[in-house]
Amino acid sequence: MSTGPDSIPFAHRPTATAPGHWVLARAGKRVLRPGGLGLTRAMLGRCSLGNKDVVELAPGLGRTAREIIAAAPRSYVGVDSDATAVARVNEVVKSVGGSCRQADAADTGLGDASADAVIGEAMLTMQSPRGKAGIVTEAVRILRPGGLYAIHELGLAPDDIDPEIGSDISKALARSIHVNARPLTLAQWSELLISNGLVIEWTSTAPMALLKIGRNLADEGVLGVLRIAKNLVTQPDLRRRVLSMRQTFTTYESSMCGVALVARKPSQS
Repeated sequence: MSTGPDSIPFAHRPTATAPGHWVLARAGKRVLRPGGLGLTRAMLGRCSLGNKDVVELAPGLGRTAREIIAAAPRSYVGVDSDATAVARVNEVVKSVGGSCRQADAADTGLGDASADAVIGEAMLTMQSPRGKAGIVTEAVRILRPGGLYAIHELGLAPDDIDPEIGSDISKALARSIHVNARPLTLAQWSELLISNGLVIEWTSTAPMALLKIGRNLADEGVLGVLRIAKNLVTQPDLRRRVLSMRQTFTTYESSMCGVALVARKPSQS
């Protein structure tokens, strides 16, 4: 069994080396989506999740899981590769009979055509082109004909952005969030889904304002913002990492956005 850094659960890694989303979670942030809670809710609303079998890929802290179960689905299953995330999400969904399993998003172990909706947020961005394709292929496999695949990811703007700027953003994100983020334009995200046989039904974008005060007040509330501020003031290691991420986001804010898409798996004739 590996005992190197990669074998340590993300939530337990030192702040200096932990992925950005776990650093923000330690700081007290609960909504970790590039387009904010508003874009998440708009996307979920387009999916009409009531009385549907829902699978969420990489649910992380379980914040979106709360939104999903509030829509009264028939069932909820989360799939996350991190044991800490699995434990968190199981606590969130156990009251409604939901569950979360530890598995890779590209190999969930779920049955063919077992879900009416598959939800994934802020996770495809962190994958290579091959990794993105593998996860989308798996989502299509577990969807029933007519089912919906909804994603909320980090986007590049505009669609004709200079590829060199996109490359610079990926490099800067890797340095600040310690994950090899590879955001795409809305057109590229759409093509990824279309190339896997899906039909785009809805798209939307929102500013990438993850660390701006206005977005945090909207997503976390006043008490949440105060909690985050206290943690950053009292924990210098957290403050350094968060300020580094904020600087990167500010530098490239005109070229980044949150994107959400809902696509349908065609019904069989």
